[in-house]
Amino acid sequence: MNLTYTLPDREAETLRPFLKKEPVIYCIPCDMTREGELYASGWTVVTRRHLYLLADGLLKDTVDLEQTEEILCSPQVNCGLLLARVGKEERLLCRFSMRHMVRYSYVARGATLFCRQIDREVQSVERELHCSLCGRALPGTNQCSRCAGRGRSFRRMWDLCRHYTAPLLLITLFMAGISALNLGQQSVLRDFIDQVLVPAEGTAGQLSGFLVVMLAILAGMLLLSVGKTLWSNSLGTRIAKDLRERVFTKISSLSMTFLNSRETGELMNRVVEDSARVREFMEQIFANMFTQIFVMAGALVMMLVINWQLALLTLAFAPLALLLVRLFRKKERRLWRQQWRINDKVNGRLEDVIAGIRVVKSFGQEKRETERFQEYIGRQTRIQQRNETFWATLYPFVTFLITSGTFFVLYFGGRSVLNETMTPGQLVQFMAYANMIYMPLQFLSHLPRMLMRVTTALERIYDVLDEQADVVEAAEPVRRDIVGDIVFEDVTFGYHSYEPVLEHINLHVEPGEMIGLVGASGTGKSTMINLLMRLYDADDGRLLIDGVPIGDYAQDCLHGQTGVVLQETFLFSGTIFDNIRFARPSASAEEVIRAAKMANAHEFIVRFPDGYDTYVGERGYTLSGGERQRIAIARAILHNPRLLILDEATSSLDTETEYQIQQAMNRLTKGRTTIAIAHRLSTLREADRIVVLDRHCVAESGTHNELMRSRGIYYGLVMAQLEMHKVRGANDTRAAQ
Repeated sequence: MNLTYTLPDREAETLRPFLKKEPVIYCIPCDMTREGELYASGWTVVTRRHLYLLADGLLKDTVDLEQTEEILCSPQVNCGLLLARVGKEERLLCRFSMRHMVRYSYVARGATLFCRQIDREVQSVERELHCSLCGRALPGTNQCSRCAGRGRSFRRMWDLCRHYTAPLLLITLFMAGISALNLGQQSVLRDFIDQVLVPAEGTAGQLSGFLVVMLAILAGMLLLSVGKTLWSNSLGTRIAKDLRERVFTKISSLSMTFLNSRETGELMNRVVEDSARVREFMEQIFANMFTQIFVMAGALVMMLVINWQLALLTLAFAPLALLLVRLFRKKERRLWRQQWRINDKVNGRLEDVIAGIRVVKSFGQEKRETERFQEYIGRQTRIQQRNETFWATLYPFVTFLITSGTFFVLYFGGRSVLNETMTPGQLVQFMAYANMIYMPLQFLSHLPRMLMRVTTALERIYDVLDEQADVVEAAEPVRRDIVGDIVFEDVTFGYHSYEPVLEHINLHVEPGEMIGLVGASGTGKSTMINLLMRLYDADDGRLLIDGVPIGDYAQDCLHGQTGVVLQETFLFSGTIFDNIRFARPSASAEEVIRAAKMANAHEFIVRFPDGYDTYVGERGYTLSGGERQRIAIARAILHNPRLLILDEATSSLDTETEYQIQQAMNRLTKGRTTIAIAHRLSTLREADRIVVLDRHCVAESGTHNELMRSRGIYYGLVMAQLEMHKVRGANDTRAAQ
């Protein structure tokens, strides 16, 4: 999301004396009123020392950030407020619409850092919903197609095709050959009419010769058409394959920030549906487009040679038809984008419901979800019907306009034949050439719709391909064995940088040490392990592993030595054997079985009729929670990591299963640097240290006994759990009685 708009000339000139030594850090529009003053054309400008408010070319207010404690963004009803706080007093700076709420949240956070003498700029990872230049809503992409330039789609198409110059050249030759034979066929027909049929003096030999020539021309056109179709289909399929590979590879390499901001159905559409649109264009439109252009150009030249006045009359209404198509071009683009956006929503909704079908059935919400899906389908149907009605109305009228020149050809051409200034063969030839022009013109009148489909598909595809990853590989990445010495050095991070989840975290984990992370929900426990897995990079501070910044490690090297067991265990559709071996595809069957035994999973696996070849189904829902968890532990054991991360790995399990999993955990954590999150504090008694997070920072640290003696936050959590167990035990006793 853009936080550095270009200031208009009037405001820039007004602010110029104040910015000689202070560069602009943030500059965003302000579009509502403040205390009766209209700020519809206002601007908020932030430097490292001051915040300026401008409107109508005048400086309205100035805030000295060094004398201010905090800049606040306060959500209201359908609007937001920007406030400056000094002590207990808050001063209203400006008011803005909800359109700019997130943008002002980032700027308020950035200005607050400057108030606290922290020289760090916040970066926005939010998607832009409107074009910062023209203000139009973006069609599900990061760039505005109107402001990006008309030639961008052609450059992207060339980027796809430039690796296939040989097939493209061959297809072009096929098209040129078909066009030449099609044009030559009419000359042969003219000579046959004028020299054989009209004089009525032809011989059987001449008739046979004509048929042989026509048969040869038709056979040549057939062979060239087959070759063109085969090569076009091959080219379209290969381009679609390359596109799908590029998009999937790009999605896999992008950071979690991007993936969390997009719906799964939308990304699936970009990989599958949008690439299919490009393939269809290359197979069905590309070759025919140039064939029609070649035929039309050749026919027009021949018509001008035969009778240039009649040729101009033939095209009398064509400019009007093409103008009509151009007038509706923008509307067509808008209709296509609306249709594709609703397609994304339908696919996203379908994916959500199918993925959560157990929850839907568990709560008996099948009817409700069916009605909601029918509502989405209904909207999709209405949009498609409206679009098809528009196209079914526009293009027949365009076709009628284009072919209206036929009446001039018949009338004036017939008079020329009667006046003997044109032969019957020439008139037939001229009519054939006129049809050769009308058919391409009809095709070209439909071409904007076809081009709109492929350009919209390319916009959506390149919206992913052009995305920059937040987590990037170092220029010269470090590859080495990890010992397990971890240091959080004044780390600050937020999924939205204006809303920190962790602030000023300092923690040193010794190699081989087991650290337990505890704290209330939302204090940042899972965020710490996300940073350690480098799913995100810290906004401020450093995270070191063995004295090396985590960003300097090669990502495959880091992840190859990090094992993870999560509360929500994810298993892929496939066999138990494949799911365990996912961590190390080269592992032998003996190694997989050994890992399963260490995870206490071997016993229940062999009880299945198919043993390790048992198919577990999507997400592994055919197994119990404890069984899935033990398979996940076996997967981690087979991975043999140096760093081990356990996120609620034993929660929501019965006592017997938890005991078996705890045994497997003890084997897994032995000799490895381990960071474990647990709500059941009893599972962390064996931890070397327990770190308590509160209010987004480290509140306490020590062993279980040390923290119990200090009677702080950890002591309160333990006593609360003990009290809960007592109440639960009393309830169980009363129920048994």
